[in-house]
Amino acid sequence: MKNRLKLASALTALRRIVAIGAAATLFGCATAGNPRDPLEPVNRAFFSFNDGFDKAIAKPLAEGYRSVVPSFARTGVTNFFSNIEDLWIAINDLLQGKPAKALDDWTRLFLNTTIGIAGLFDVASDLGLEKRNEDFGQTLGAWGVGTGPYLVIPFLGSSTLRDALSHGLVDVHADLVVQHRKVPVRNTLFALRTINLRANLLDASRIVEEAALDKYTFTRDAYLQRRQSLVYDGNPPRDSQSSLDSDEADNAPVSEPLSVPDDKNSADSPVPSIPLAGLPISTPQ
Repeated sequence: MKNRLKLASALTALRRIVAIGAAATLFGCATAGNPRDPLEPVNRAFFSFNDGFDKAIAKPLAEGYRSVVPSFARTGVTNFFSNIEDLWIAINDLLQGKPAKALDDWTRLFLNTTIGIAGLFDVASDLGLEKRNEDFGQTLGAWGVGTGPYLVIPFLGSSTLRDALSHGLVDVHADLVVQHRKVPVRNTLFALRTINLRANLLDASRIVEEAALDKYTFTRDAYLQRRQSLVYDGNPPRDSQSSLDSDEADNAPVSEPLSVPDDKNSADSPVPSIPLAGLPISTPQ
């Protein structure tokens, strides 16, 4: 019965996202705006909703959490959840044809789970094993699947049609926190992870507030650039990067350059569009 309900829920989510994608395609034919963002008016409305939710609830919770929980404890929480993600990251590296990277990911998982005491300490990074960021959306991108239109999802933030589908239908089922069977434990872990993530992004979001003349455009362009970079492991093809730069130059107001410290405790994305996201849709992941 539970499996049927999960399947029905997944199919419902798929229908909704496909409907959004179809609407985006039709709407895009009638607008002269950014071709990557044919649903911009709707996206802006959702962005405003998310921003209001962040200011009213998520950000104050994160600020309170950071003021109460010492830095070393927050680092341990970040490391713990990061360690859990390495299993799925390794699987996606394998699916992308990168077995050496997958071996590094599994080695990280083993070292941090054992020597690092359930992942509280990131000993693997100290030993030179790089922390990677992979999800099924990136795997689809590596397989040649296009991003589709840019989307802003309520409570989750920036995404694309490809990333939203891969997150809702695949990534979420590989999330060990979301799939935990004991509901009280699952909810506690999920709340801790999301509040800790938002706390890690407080400094970055402050920089965005100060730097961007149009926060929506800034967030959208930064998200698309970052996802493109992640798909190609930091080396996107010159033509695709030039296309992104051209779209931004034609559609974005001038903003001051964003400079975010390279600190893993500030999470892997400098552009938090909405705080309470369990997986990296906005994600960031």
